Amino acid sequence: MRILGIDPGYAIVGFGFVDKVGSKLVPVQYGCIQTKAHTDPSIRLMDIYDSMIQLIDKYKPDAAAIEQLYFNRNVTTAIAVGQARGVLMLACKQKGLEIGEYTPLQIKQAIVGYGKAEKKQVQDMVKMFLSLSEIPKPDDVADALAIAICHAHSSTLQNKLQNNITRRGM
Repeated sequence: MRILGIDPGYAIVGFGFVDKVGSKLVPVQYGCIQTKAHTDPSIRLMDIYDSMIQLIDKYKPDAAAIEQLYFNRNVTTAIAVGQARGVLMLACKQKGLEIGEYTPLQIKQAIVGYGKAEKKQVQDMVKMFLSLSEIPKPDDVADALAIAICHAHSSTLQNKLQNNITRRGM
């Protein structure tokens, strides 16, 4: 199963494609989509959408996972990131992908085992889980890979639960 992890943003969108092969996680490709400041917002959103469509077409994921937004103090930034998240979800849905949505707390819990883990702890675990030689940069890329890993762990648990329900005839 190939999973696309997305860390939504307006200036930088982190993405990471991870293959789940049995219990092993293998990085396929990762990076970021960047938009230029002082560009018309509709152009920036279109660039994000078009870039995500191209990535999906090239790497053909089976599922996508995206971080849920938490409201921060800067309302303008939150609205822009929310718009970017919307076009990213639209791109995934138009390509037929199911989308898992995870809060930062859920992602940290899945990666580190502690929902209030520090960013550096999450990055170190991403590096370890994917056998990378270094932590991916910028931080948005490591975050996207963490989201993909979270979805891989979550889908394993969901499959086990579904198999138990099916076996019990529920």
